[in-house]
Amino acid sequence: MKSDIINHQFKDDLPLGLEVVSLVDLYARSRDLLTQPHRTAFYHIIWFKTGNLTHMVDFQPFPIEEDTILFLKKDIVQVYDRSPYIEGKAILFTDTFFCRTEADVRFLKETILFNDLFTISAIRLPSPCVFPVLLDLMETEVSHPSDHYQADVLRGYLHNFLLHAERERRKQGYKEVRKGADLDYVLLFNDLIESEYKTHKQVRHFASNLSVTEKRLNQATSKVLGKTAKQMIDDRILLEAKRMLAHTHDTIKEVGYALGFEEPTNFIKYFRKHNGSTPVEFREKLTAQTSA
Repeated sequence: MKSDIINHQFKDDLPLGLEVVSLVDLYARSRDLLTQPHRTAFYHIIWFKTGNLTHMVDFQPFPIEEDTILFLKKDIVQVYDRSPYIEGKAILFTDTFFCRTEADVRFLKETILFNDLFTISAIRLPSPCVFPVLLDLMETEVSHPSDHYQADVLRGYLHNFLLHAERERRKQGYKEVRKGADLDYVLLFNDLIESEYKTHKQVRHFASNLSVTEKRLNQATSKVLGKTAKQMIDDRILLEAKRMLAHTHDTIKEVGYALGFEEPTNFIKYFRKHNGSTPVEFREKLTAQTSA
């Protein structure tokens, strides 16, 4: 369990920033990588034709049924199932490929497929549906020699795929969050936490940067997520702490320091307060589970 997290970049020989690949081929070339904890600097859309699988996403087992499409944003830590044969397709793409305009950037930051505040987004393929058709069109276009039109054509297919997936996601039990100022504040706050949680841990810092009072920010997070602003900050810090404790050989002192704790004792107290165990106990429990 304590193998270092592999930080995986997009393939250098794919300058477009998009790849369509079968899971059989993906496993054939990268099984060792896929089945270890790894963090990728690009987005995944994975169509699992095979079912009865488990995809691990940040310590949460996500059960995969037949004909499930999973949507995973960049930088999460994931582990693919170790089954000997898994059939399906994957669309891998970078934000640089997708984002050519401000509207593209906004779509990728706001789409429920990669930004569900409550869970990992997934859909079951309806029948009939357009997804296999769009995927085949992308696969065919990628196989053609590159020309002036190729990137725009592929971007159009991918955008349509995501729009159809959003529509389908809302039909399959998506928990809709009412749009408005509260949701806007939560999304902005979430983005700010992501970029500054290692250096800032107080609500007042984030509220000041968002030009709102701490009370107003807490009202927004409580209404949308049922938690305080401080809980959102703590959740992000704790997630990264668990990632590092589980998947690196860093000492407790090194993990704490990387997360902005100057003193190891402060990190240990913080982790125990929010997780109910010390960092060492957390590691030992994971090791015991892996060995069982």
